[in-house]
Amino acid sequence: MRIGSRREDDFEINVISLIDVLLTLLMFFVLSTTFVEHSRLKVNLPKADSQARESTDNALTLVVDRDGHYSVGSDEVLGEGIEPLKATIERVAGNDRDRLVVIRADAMTPHQNVVRAMDALGQVGFTRLSIATTPSETDPAR
Repeated sequence: MRIGSRREDDFEINVISLIDVLLTLLMFFVLSTTFVEHSRLKVNLPKADSQARESTDNALTLVVDRDGHYSVGSDEVLGEGIEPLKATIERVAGNDRDRLVVIRADAMTPHQNVVRAMDALGQVGFTRLSIATTPSETDPAR
């Protein structure tokens, strides 16, 4: 009986290098992940009594804030007027013109800003538009 001596055929796995590789992969995935911030514009949606009828899973979102600033998807529109808005819509949407577009306009924005957004969408070729609202507090069905 050998006490304290090791046999030559003992097998040992070195886990330190495995931990180094796993930590390196973890850091790579954490640093390469983009955290999507859907919109930097803060919008208070108008209230409505009706419920949503259509799924908005794959919808393009156009946000209009109180001051008339626009955001398409997660991209802010830089510049004034309809042309920068149309250029941003075309860049974000690509070639898919059959997609639903949800306009999230602030309740206090001037009506002209919403009409400008709808006009730009129409000129680009979108025909399926929806205006986002929040449910009313006085809804008796709830």
